[in-house]
Amino acid sequence: MNTNSLLHLLALQKAPNLGDTTAKKLIAVVGSVEGVFKEKRQNLLKIDGIGEHRIKGLFDVSLFDAAETELEFIKANNITTQSYMDSEYPERLKQCTDGPILLFQRGAINLNNRHIISIVGTRKVTTQGISFCNEFIESLSPLNPIIVSGFAYGVDITAQKAAVKHQLQTIGCLAHGLNQIYPKVHSKYVSQIEDNGGFITDFWSSDTFDRNNFLKRNRIIAGLSEATIVIESAEKGGSLVTADIANSYDREVFAVPGRPKDTQSVGCNTLIKKQQAHVLTSAADLIYMLNWDINEKPKTVQKSLFVELDDTEKTARFESNFSNVSTASTIATFLANQVSSLKGFVRVSSGSTSALHQVLVAHDSTDAHSVQYPFLSIGSTSGIGTFSSTLVGNDLNLNFH
Repeated sequence: MNTNSLLHLLALQKAPNLGDTTAKKLIAVVGSVEGVFKEKRQNLLKIDGIGEHRIKGLFDVSLFDAAETELEFIKANNITTQSYMDSEYPERLKQCTDGPILLFQRGAINLNNRHIISIVGTRKVTTQGISFCNEFIESLSPLNPIIVSGFAYGVDITAQKAAVKHQLQTIGCLAHGLNQIYPKVHSKYVSQIEDNGGFITDFWSSDTFDRNNFLKRNRIIAGLSEATIVIESAEKGGSLVTADIANSYDREVFAVPGRPKDTQSVGCNTLIKKQQAHVLTSAADLIYMLNWDINEKPKTVQKSLFVELDDTEKTARFESNFSNVSTASTIATFLANQVSSLKGFVRVSSGSTSALHQVLVAHDSTDAHSVQYPFLSIGSTSGIGTFSSTLVGNDLNLNFH
């Protein structure tokens, strides 16, 4: 995008009473953003849905003065701009009729990943919500998804910090220009997020900070991703607005259920009750519903699951008495609880765990048994990696592959 086109897009974006949908219509009919400003008023008024109220601001010369000032800010601060007409513009957001005509971004954002999810929720997140969010992202990390959120208090910052921890790209969608950070207390996370993704907004550096901006930016959170996950929400809240927008875009929505009397679960329970969201109880639910291919991930990502293990530590040895283990589900629970790297990756399916079940419950103190089985098993589909288990008496040795 050349400087002249960018200047005209900035002016069009700043024009009052237009909005992104109408701006796109004008460009489509006239043929170019530059042509919109050159077209005669009477010709613009002939366009379906365009009235005097919509276009009167286009003829205000101060639009270009403001655009020049913002252009200087963009250049001085190395801001990346993307027009909805650019090939680099986020593909899923391009499908949204009200997607911004112009985006501003900072950091190392790379959206060439089909696994992009948005995680939102209450600012007053509970300890249970924090725990679920952390474990959920840890469980998804081998699939290398991009985590999108709003960089706000509560669920947002929890999700983005967890993404950074697991070396996942994360994108913060801001409700203000890139000249500031809100809340200010989150400024300490900016460099980490920019190294692992970055920030996106359609607000200018000169735009007045307004709480209504948060509702407007929610369309970007919902539009960037293939699915929106609501971790916790009260009866009313911005995350429910994001879920509603995601549904309007025909994207998948998930909600974590909670107890009926839990204040911060009312919103999620309502979404589920009204069939506006799928129930989410684990990473496996999301993988199954989105039909993610768990065999697609790069081998390098697989190694990150055991980042704390060196070559001499790849055998995890621990002791347990299996005398009370009588079902495949208790075996899976044991593994998930005892091996932290597996938490969230053991999902029982009778068809795929029966062989393991027979081996484990049939062992005795004189025999050694080995078996290969998946970290994740959904029906007949399995993947993400395997390990061998060898039982000698009451000792279980796990060798990761």
